[in-house]
Amino acid sequence: MRAMQVTAYDTPLSLQELEMPVPAAGQVLVQVDTCGMNFGDTLMIKGTYQEKPALPFTIGMELAGTVIELGAGVSTLAKGQRVAAYAGKGGLAEYATLPAEVCVPIPDEMSAVDAAAFLIAYGTSHVALDYKARLLPGERLLVLGASGGVGLTAVELGKIMGAEVIACARGREKLEICRAMGADHLIDSDTDDIREIVKGLGGADVVYDPIGGEQFKAALRACNPEARILPLGFASGEVPQIPANILLVKNLTVMGLYWGGYARLKPAVLTDSFRTLIDWYVAGKLKPHVSNVLPLEQANEALELLRSRKATGKVVVQVS
Repeated sequence: MRAMQVTAYDTPLSLQELEMPVPAAGQVLVQVDTCGMNFGDTLMIKGTYQEKPALPFTIGMELAGTVIELGAGVSTLAKGQRVAAYAGKGGLAEYATLPAEVCVPIPDEMSAVDAAAFLIAYGTSHVALDYKARLLPGERLLVLGASGGVGLTAVELGKIMGAEVIACARGREKLEICRAMGADHLIDSDTDDIREIVKGLGGADVVYDPIGGEQFKAALRACNPEARILPLGFASGEVPQIPANILLVKNLTVMGLYWGGYARLKPAVLTDSFRTLIDWYVAGKLKPHVSNVLPLEQANEALELLRSRKATGKVVVQVS
């Protein structure tokens, strides 16, 4: 089979011919159709992600495909069943062996491209806003990095959950995409004063932040008393240091979220979330925004779209 692999850290992926994997007990063999690319993939290539596989390895945290073989003891899935999976790695290959428990059956209504764009982006935002922050109707939600893969889903889900959504992104073109996904207010992170605009709108009750750096600092100072702040990543490259005195004075709560960690910590958090999200998709409430679909051989170009922030929403690789 073909696979795009990391053979040395901080170098481009290379196309390799590998032997077909064989599913162990509790695993399934999936023929991969599509692979959703994530910012975490770019960190894994550099060797700076929180999980560091041994070289060489195949990246691709989430995928969609068809089950073609069952390992011993698997009874929850069937051959020929379409699934999406949060794999952690391995998605940029024509076949992947996966634990059956991480595979989520997908409905006929969901395309392979939508399925590969679905789990991490929507799952992260839903767990963040619902399970962690307990976002309530009428609250004001500030989404930083709002045009990115996870940010755009936070805008969309925030509106579904009844919030007033402030989208912060770079440039008018990206902000218009946020408006189309339901944002009530727009902030250009290149030119606007985040703190002053958010305070002028009445302050933030929940902050969704995959960016960090100066934007986090501005958002922190625009929070209402008892606001909840969700640091989900640090795409700016700067991990902010949080001044405890501001948390104390405003009774703020900072909630860390490593979404993938729930696969081991509390799997039911993810499965319950997926069930809700897929129901919303089938009902027509969710529409994944995929800006680019590229073939397997162009996986390096797909990753560069994320690094350069030229993509909006998700980037998907068509594997087979």
